[in-house]
Amino acid sequence: MCLTSSLALMRRQIIAFTFIMLTPLAVFAQAPENTEATMKSMISAIQANSLPDFVAQGDQAFQEGMTKEMLASINQSLASRLKQGYATTFLTRLNQQGFAVYTWKMEFKDGNDDVLIFLALKDGKIGGFWLR
Repeated sequence: MCLTSSLALMRRQIIAFTFIMLTPLAVFAQAPENTEATMKSMISAIQANSLPDFVAQGDQAFQEGMTKEMLASINQSLASRLKQGYATTFLTRLNQQGFAVYTWKMEFKDGNDDVLIFLALKDGKIGGFWLR
């Protein structure tokens, strides 16, 4: 092997190593198991169109602010897509206005638009749940 190709190979190896070492740890982040379970129970409640299950872990404002009509609307727009299958990928945790807001990407097996899931928790209670 000539000196020029050895240097080029070494340069590529250094670049690859540097990239791997500098890749943010957030790429490998996971939501706490109980938070992941909470998000999944919310999705299950949407599929079942069950308001009691949907608000069960919510704080008082969340429980009082959610209506059967609101949940039925979410169910109508997503139930068939959820039934076909989906996968969620945890993205990050944000601190916003005293809440820990966890975010996931939801990809549907139908190949259509993805959805972002936002779950806001404070003192172990759900303060908000949004799908965008």
